[in-house]
Amino acid sequence: MGILSGNPKEEPMHYGEVFGTWSFLMAGKGMVAGYQTLKNHAGDEDLNKFIDELIQNGLQEIKQLEELLKENGVGLPPTPPERPNACIEDIPVGARYQDPEISASLTRDIAGGLVACSQVIGQCVREDIALMFGQFHMQKAALGGKLLRLNKEKGWLIPPPLHQHKNEDC
Repeated sequence: MGILSGNPKEEPMHYGEVFGTWSFLMAGKGMVAGYQTLKNHAGDEDLNKFIDELIQNGLQEIKQLEELLKENGVGLPPTPPERPNACIEDIPVGARYQDPEISASLTRDIAGGLVACSQVIGQCVREDIALMFGQFHMQKAALGGKLLRLNKEKGWLIPPPLHQHKNEDC
């Protein structure tokens, strides 16, 4: 048997796994800080709750990834400082993100996160890392579905032009 045939946690990470995991962690830390800032701008109560859920999900991913990298002797990316809470009324109207803009930004981030998870899964040799990113992917897919529903309920979804095939023979 080769070096990659035992307990996956005892196998070395290859450079792609290290880079993918480290990059995902760095982006996740930045997104948590960004979501803390966006939370200050969000006026809708349901959107605020969703942002809280995204932050908690991100913190859980960060914890798991930091443990993995530490166990494998990989230095961690820097962590941005936590953002303070602000009163929405203290942010000038022209400088404030609007709820539909926040929601669109979150939608973009979730879609990008799904692609990033899939990319890391595709380059993994270690099953435990692939499974971890599979778990992250499923959580992001569920959050994406929840946000899509919220966007529809609030009227924030702006669909592209809808294609309606018209049969001219009828």
